[in-house]
Amino acid sequence: MLTAPERSRVDAVGTGVYETVHRDSIEEVTRDVRDRGVGAIVVSVACCRLADAGRVTSRVASIVRDFPRVTAVALLTDTDGCALSAVLSLGRSGIRTLIDGRVPAGWKALRDVLARRVDRASDVESVATIRLSHDLHDAPPDCQRFFSSLFAGPVEFTTVRALARALEVTPTTLVSRFARKQLPSPKAYLAMARLTRAAALLEDPAASVATVATHLEYSSPQSFGRHVRHRLQLTPSAFRKTFDGERMLEHFRRTLVLGYLPALRTFSPLSPPTIKPAVFRPAGVPRSSSHSTLRAPRSPR
Repeated sequence: MLTAPERSRVDAVGTGVYETVHRDSIEEVTRDVRDRGVGAIVVSVACCRLADAGRVTSRVASIVRDFPRVTAVALLTDTDGCALSAVLSLGRSGIRTLIDGRVPAGWKALRDVLARRVDRASDVESVATIRLSHDLHDAPPDCQRFFSSLFAGPVEFTTVRALARALEVTPTTLVSRFARKQLPSPKAYLAMARLTRAAALLEDPAASVATVATHLEYSSPQSFGRHVRHRLQLTPSAFRKTFDGERMLEHFRRTLVLGYLPALRTFSPLSPPTIKPAVFRPAGVPRSSSHSTLRAPRSPR
């Protein structure tokens, strides 16, 4: 909800980062947040200096209260002192981010704030990598590499085969090594990592289940739904209400990492096995003999 000059500037700084939808009234903004789902709202301070400013701030307060995952931003472009009361009014409505568009740095700050809001998956991937690195700081390097690849790898890693190929190990070898250590399967780790990414993406109210399923390379929204039900015994809608990216990451760590730390600290899923030196026995020495005396073979008669 912006003035005409502000709309063009907000559009320009967001090119390639976010898509803007402009509205002329706070009622339209409220309807979009409720029905269409949006990632953020930007309200001009100038719009709160009108005769109906009280109604505007009251509706903004309702949005902030009822939709806590929607980022609310106040944009200041006026240079007169009358804007101060409007800024305070928006602050009382619950908006905690004020962008000063009177200086060039303010527009970059706006782009950064909104870019962070629409890039939740990248956030959780970075946090996951850091936390797992801390959890497994004393594990072998190749064990750390496996866990890092679950979140640092591209979303195209949807199967153990693809993941194993990137890690330069055969799928059967990877699976058997996890089984010998009595660890959850690589498929379980990969599946829960994908659901952690999905939970982060679904924090955006504008993101539909179908959009997230497509982004994460599921064959269909139905396939995503089956995946959620199989792994968590939840429907997609219940999954969205129960888990955000942070909660899902902690669920991943609690169920697949922290309880298995003793085994993981000595686990090398990617390194080639140590080859024991071969023992050669002279001809005629029994296999079961551990203290045989070696004798030269008899000469033929």
